[in-house]
Amino acid sequence: MTPSERRTLLNQDPNQKPPAATAEVAQEPRKKQWLWTILFVALAAVSVLAVVLQSREFSISQFISFIGSASIPWLVVSFCSMLCFILFEGLAVLHLCRAFGYRRGLKNGFLYSASDIYFSAITPSASGGQPVSAYFMVKDGIPGMLVTVALVANLYMYVLAILAIGLICFLCYPDAFMGFHPFSKLLIVIGTVAQVGLGSFFYLLLKHDTLMHRICGGCLHFLCKIRLLKKEEEKQAKLTAYMEKYRQYSGLLSAHKKELLVVFLYNFIQRASQIAVTMFTYLATGGELAQAGRLWALQGYVVLGSNMVPIPGAMGVSDYLMLDGFRSVMSESAAVNLELLSRSFSFYICIILCGITTICGFRAVKKRSSK
Repeated sequence: MTPSERRTLLNQDPNQKPPAATAEVAQEPRKKQWLWTILFVALAAVSVLAVVLQSREFSISQFISFIGSASIPWLVVSFCSMLCFILFEGLAVLHLCRAFGYRRGLKNGFLYSASDIYFSAITPSASGGQPVSAYFMVKDGIPGMLVTVALVANLYMYVLAILAIGLICFLCYPDAFMGFHPFSKLLIVIGTVAQVGLGSFFYLLLKHDTLMHRICGGCLHFLCKIRLLKKEEEKQAKLTAYMEKYRQYSGLLSAHKKELLVVFLYNFIQRASQIAVTMFTYLATGGELAQAGRLWALQGYVVLGSNMVPIPGAMGVSDYLMLDGFRSVMSESAAVNLELLSRSFSFYICIILCGITTICGFRAVKKRSSK
């Protein structure tokens, strides 16, 4: 693409609307957020109960004592590590947008990330995360097709970061993997293979716009066939026009290899930060510093084994893998206590914070619209 074409693309109307289907999808999770939240709370309660029942020695008083004996400074580090998990996804998305001339603030990036994390946690297969993040990005004046390309590229780097962390775990702590039970090992292997497949799929979406066009066209045809949408020919024509812009943006993306490397690093730090919450919580509760790396690797394997499970937040599966891994280095009661406390920081408190941020984001958009 010539420099003049690039300038024309970047100087287009920043208030450009996304495709109709994208806008509809973005609004849908907002309408059903309370239903998904109730389901999330129910699953969370069941998951916690299942973890508690894993140890006959567990008691609430013992768990409170376990928390009370924890090191406050290490718990603060654990909490900050969780915040980094939210922050660095936002930085990755902001960096991609800035590469195309759309500069948005850190507050915007935090909202994009928090809404993605929140809806990814409460909806099956993380189906609600990216549409809601896209909704806020479009409301901030970022063109719909740039939003699509940026989110697909970020997902691609996200998957590569998970695979890179998995490779580090396998190279540095192969014996930690061997400490899992056979079923857990199977989940980890399946999760790794699924991540490779998902990464390949996102690569194709970025490099071969015709694939994206066929997928979107097929979805439009299906929605029209079941009478959820009307005027298929008109919508297919609009899709073709939008896909031309997608081709231009994805083509420009290949010229920003340095920016993609930075986005990969942001995603790597993001995933590493979330995994490190367990390690810091272990150190806070009197764990040995010499075992900290092993705890990080165990949690890395948990991410590989649970990331593709079509359950909101992979609840149940993550808990099972964490307990299975922790038991290889500590007693059963200690494993249950550590799992509950570290999961509270890395997941439950994180989701509450992201939920509050998302609600504030919706209210801010509504307030701007009313003005």
